[in-house]
Amino acid sequence: MTMISDTDSLAAFCRHLKDAPYVTVDTEFMREKTYWPILCLVQLAGPDDAKAVDPLAPGIDLQPLFDLLADPSVLKVFHAARQDIEIFHHLSGAVPTPLFDTQVAAMVCGFGDSVSYETLAAQLARARIDKSLRFTDWAQRPLTDRQLHYALADVTHLRLAYEKLQSRLDRDGRAEWLAEEMAILADPATYLQDPEEIWRRLKPRSTSPRFLMVLKELAAWREREARERDLPRQRVMRDETLMEVAAHAPATADDLARTRGLSKGAAEGRQGTAVLEVIQRALATPEAKWPEAAAKPVLPRGLGPVVDLLRVLLKLKSDKHDVAQRLLASTADLEAIAADDDADVPAMHGWRRQLFGEDALKLKHGHIGLALAEDGKALRLIEV
Repeated sequence: MTMISDTDSLAAFCRHLKDAPYVTVDTEFMREKTYWPILCLVQLAGPDDAKAVDPLAPGIDLQPLFDLLADPSVLKVFHAARQDIEIFHHLSGAVPTPLFDTQVAAMVCGFGDSVSYETLAAQLARARIDKSLRFTDWAQRPLTDRQLHYALADVTHLRLAYEKLQSRLDRDGRAEWLAEEMAILADPATYLQDPEEIWRRLKPRSTSPRFLMVLKELAAWREREARERDLPRQRVMRDETLMEVAAHAPATADDLARTRGLSKGAAEGRQGTAVLEVIQRALATPEAKWPEAAAKPVLPRGLGPVVDLLRVLLKLKSDKHDVAQRLLASTADLEAIAADDDADVPAMHGWRRQLFGEDALKLKHGHIGLALAEDGKALRLIEV
C-alpha cells in the first residue's frame, strides 16, 4: 500500500519512520482559489520505504505526522522547503525540526542558484523526473497510479540527493554554512505575516506619507478579509486597484466607483462601505504616525566602478570555492561594502566574510588587485 488514508496506518508508518536517521518530505497542494493552501498529499520516505498520505481522506487525523515532523531525533529533508513548511506551520502551529533543504545545500555545494529538483535528481541520483503532471488537480479523488508514482518520485530520489550533499558538506567542512541558512527556515517568524506590514510588499510608486498611510490600512484590511474569507488577496482586491484607491482616497461611494478595476456594485455594496471606512480611519490618524517610505540607498559619486570590481571578485570567489554567488553576497551587499567598510550585511559576517568580505575590503582599498592569468583565460588575485 503506497497511499495512507486512515489514522491508524499513518500512526504505524510514522512510528516506523521514527527510527530512521532522516525522512524526506514533500507536499502537493492547491492554492488558486483560497488564501490558505489546501494540503492534498504528503509524501514521506525513510531510507528504505516511501508512502503518500491522503490529508483529504474522511476522518483522518494528521497528528501522528505532525508529531514526527516535530521529533528532534529525525532529520526532515525537503527541497525548496519554504512553501511546504508554511503549510505545516499553518496546520500544526509548529515548524518541522531539524531541517535540511537540498536546494540550499546545493547552493552551498556549488550547484548554482536555486537549482531545481529535476536537475539535482539528474546530477546526484541519475534519475529523470517526469514533470508532465506538474499542474495536475491533486484535490481530485481517486488519484491514479501514475499520479502517485509521480508524487513519490519527489521523495524517493531526494534520499540519494540528500546523502550525497551531506557527504560533500562533511568532506568540505561546510555543515556550519548550511546551518546558518536552516536557522532562518526554522524560525517561525519567517512564516508570520503581520497585516500591518503587508503594504511594504506592494512596491508603492509614491512616497507621499498620506498615500502610504491609506495604502497601509487598505492592505491590512485586504489581508484580514482574505484570511477570514479564505480567498486569494487578488480576489478581494487587485494590487493595482488597491494602490489606485490609496492614491485618490475617495470619500464617497460615487467617487470610489470611478476607480478603475472596481465595479459600481462593489463600490456601493459591503466592500465599498468597508473600504471607505478604512480610508476615513487612515486619514484620521495623526500625521506623526503616518509611515514613510524606506529611503533608497544612494551610492556616493564614483562608487559605481568599485561595485563593478566587487562583482567580479564575487564571481571569482564563487567559482574558486564552488558556492553560489547569491549565497555569498547580494547586489545590496556589494553596494553597502563599497560605501562603508563597516557595512552590517551578511557578506561581512561569519564564513562569508572569510571567503569574500575580507578580500572585498582589500580590493576596495587597493591592497589586492585583479589580473588575467598568462593564458588570458582566467582571473587571479595579486598582491599590491
